[in-house]
Amino acid sequence: MDKLSIFTDKTITPTLKDVEKSFGSLYKIWKHIYDMVYEQYPEGKDEWNFPGKNYGWSFRIKDKKRAILYFLPRENYFYMAFVFGDKALAQIMETDIAQDIKNDLQAAKKYAEGRGIRIKISDNSKLPDIKKLIEIKLYN
Repeated sequence: MDKLSIFTDKTITPTLKDVEKSFGSLYKIWKHIYDMVYEQYPEGKDEWNFPGKNYGWSFRIKDKKRAILYFLPRENYFYMAFVFGDKALAQIMETDIAQDIKNDLQAAKKYAEGRGIRIKISDNSKLPDIKKLIEIKLYN
């Protein structure tokens, strides 16, 4: 899995304008997902994070206590990353979310905060699943 963000300079915090410039038409998908979160949870907070030079910058939307989702920008695509606890995982398994996403979640290592998943976004084909995952994350 590609670990390095397209934004690697620790001294320069990226902006959404930088994302738009870097992604071109793919930015519409990023923005659509961003807007989906804020339509359901207007109290969300944006935050850029730099976990280290081996990863570069990532972007997340948080509520008061936890990250709702992460955007991990890469060259010509981005990952959407989520972490789900047991209750949310059980709910996901009962939905019509794509089987490969369910399989990846079930196979993910379990940590105290839950199981994490990264979903590669290079077109809009995963948007219905992303929308359902956002709803499950927000309401569990």
